[in-house]
Amino acid sequence: MKKESKLTLTGLARIAGVSASTASRALKDSPLIKQETRDKVQALAREHNFSVNAAASRLRTQKTHVIAVILNLMDDTEQSITDPFLLKIVGELNKALNARGYELLLSNSFMARDDWTNYFINSQRADGLIVVGQGKTSVKIDRAAAASVPLVVWGDPSSGTLYPIVGGNNRQGGFLATQHLIEKGCQRIMFLGDPDHAEMRERHTGYVEAHKVADLPCDEALTLGIDITSTAAYNSINTWIRQHGLNFDGIVCSSDMLALGALKALKERYINIPADVSIVGYDDIPLAELMHPSITTIRQDTAQAAQLMVAKLIDQLNGKPATSDYIDISLVIRRSSRL
Repeated sequence: MKKESKLTLTGLARIAGVSASTASRALKDSPLIKQETRDKVQALAREHNFSVNAAASRLRTQKTHVIAVILNLMDDTEQSITDPFLLKIVGELNKALNARGYELLLSNSFMARDDWTNYFINSQRADGLIVVGQGKTSVKIDRAAAASVPLVVWGDPSSGTLYPIVGGNNRQGGFLATQHLIEKGCQRIMFLGDPDHAEMRERHTGYVEAHKVADLPCDEALTLGIDITSTAAYNSINTWIRQHGLNFDGIVCSSDMLALGALKALKERYINIPADVSIVGYDDIPLAELMHPSITTIRQDTAQAAQLMVAKLIDQLNGKPATSDYIDISLVIRRSSRL
């Protein structure tokens, strides 16, 4: 009995009445192909038990259709992949990549060590890189960019780089958060976050500018350069109050995780929020709205960011230039700063 030959992509395309390239895109659920055509090709594929030979496709095209998303964590941080904001960005990136026919390979800056080019690109693990976070140093990113690796970075777009960065206007965000607290009557406002970190530095600059605009003294001692974790904020607030007492009435936090830690430390001491101390976070993670009191924060449009980052990376994969861009941010006022 003659063995039935396995259906090829060309054969599937012939049955569907489309070109092989259209069939390939339809199988990847590419939005460039009409939904009707995608449904038809995918249904025929299921009917004929057709599956793409990924290994053969990579050999033929020299493309993986995989994008490495690197969480650029620093050696001296306790921040991890479980950080809600990082998970939020990764989730949006996954949706945006899948919609364009790409898979996501999640990694971190420790896995590839210093040589991202060889680890991800030359080894054909991925076609390009999306780096989440500039960190305190851009050496690894700069090295990959110098090797002409297609990449996009989530960070501060005002940074002068040769590669595209997508992110919010961090200076404006820091300004809006601080201005809001000043308008609520706060006179001594603490800043939580590490100014050595690119995004946090810009947020701190906005914090300082808001004081200047309001002609309000800005006490440098109230800037606590700490790690981006709730534990760091919790410990820092407790230490400060033990040493100095409650000599501040507002806190601008450079992330919602810091706001959560500060909130916990103050509530444990029965300090009223916002009557005694008002708090503003940054990022608008889901927990911010669920806490008691709910946390006023700076919202960053992560869905818009993911779409932009993926589009700019694909432009580079297609030989087109890409530039840095800003996403929308807004102040979301909740109970932690509103009586």
